[in-house]
Amino acid sequence: MFGKVSLASLGLVLGSLLTVAGFAAYALDYATLNLAGFFYGIPLLLGGLALKAAELKPIPYSAATTPEILRLREAQATPTQNQIRKDVTRYRYGQEAHLDEALQRLGLSPTDEERPVLTALRETALDGQYSLVLEFDSPYISLEKWQEKQEKIAKFFGPGIEVVLTPQGEKRLEVALVAEKQLTVTNAG
Repeated sequence: MFGKVSLASLGLVLGSLLTVAGFAAYALDYATLNLAGFFYGIPLLLGGLALKAAELKPIPYSAATTPEILRLREAQATPTQNQIRKDVTRYRYGQEAHLDEALQRLGLSPTDEERPVLTALRETALDGQYSLVLEFDSPYISLEKWQEKQEKIAKFFGPGIEVVLTPQGEKRLEVALVAEKQLTVTNAG
């Protein structure tokens, strides 16, 4: 729940209200209210400003998730797919970009300027399997480089993940993290 609310904005609003109340109490000679406004308002306001400077906004969905896909997610999504979806769709603090550490470990982020940027995501089905599609702007990392790292990406986000890369023009790429089909074993009595 808290990931969907900007803590920075909350701190700024509460801090501003308490600080203004502190100044008003000072002007009206209400010592207790004055102290409360200054001792709580100013630190909250400064904390909100600091968080705002380090805030990373949630990534939007590029398409609505249908009820069928939600059922497929419940049945097939891996813990990694769920974690990625939850992480990138909430406010984050102190990170440069969504998935920055993962991209760096995969060798797809040589510098901050060259790092691919996650712009959107969507959930879909690919051959009847749940798929989390990450949409990247990747002007500095070529499709060939992504293809070289495809197996490494699958191992990094696995087990149970197959990676499908789909170019979307010259500088855009979709990385589909597809849940692998689960084999069911039945005992013949």
